[in-house]
Amino acid sequence: MKHKELRLSGSGGQGLITGGIILAEAALHDGLNAIQSQSYGPEARGGASKAEVILSEEAIDYPKVEKSDILLSLTQLSCDKYIGGLKSGGILIIDESIETPDRDDVTIYRVPILDTATNKLNKSMVANIVALGVINKITNLVSKESLEKAVIGRVPKGTEELNTSALYEGYNLIN
Repeated sequence: MKHKELRLSGSGGQGLITGGIILAEAALHDGLNAIQSQSYGPEARGGASKAEVILSEEAIDYPKVEKSDILLSLTQLSCDKYIGGLKSGGILIIDESIETPDRDDVTIYRVPILDTATNKLNKSMVANIVALGVINKITNLVSKESLEKAVIGRVPKGTEELNTSALYEGYNLIN
C-alpha cells in the first residue's frame, strides 16, 4: 500500500465518522500517515453521511478524497450519491440490502453488514465496526492488532467486548 483513499458512506447515526476515525488511528499505530475528514447532512440522524480517510506511506499533500480507491456504502442513497467518485479498478463494498450498481470496472462485495449487526450481534449500532472488519479483511490496509487497539480505544467504556466481537464478525463475512 503506497496511498489509499477511502470513502465510508451511509446515513447519519450509523457511526461511519467514528469508523473513519478508528481506521485513521489504526493506520497511525502502524506508522502510516493518515488524514480523516467527514460531512453529514443537516438531519444528523438519517441524512447522508460520509467519512473520508486517506492512508499513505508518504506525506499526504491534499486532505480531501477526490477519487476513492475504496467505497463503503451502507445505504442505497449513499451508494447512488458516491459511486461516481470511485476510481476504475477500485473496490466497492455495499450492504446486501443495496442494489448492485452497474459498474463492471470495479470489484464489488455485497455483504450482510447491517443484518450481522442487527440480528447476529443484536446491536445495529455496531454496523460501523462490522464494516471495518469487512474492509480490513478485503484490503489489509492496517494490521489486525492496530485496528483492534483503535476500536477498543475509541468505543464507549463497557462496550469493548461487543465491539471486538463486531470487528471479528466483519472479518468472518469475507472468505
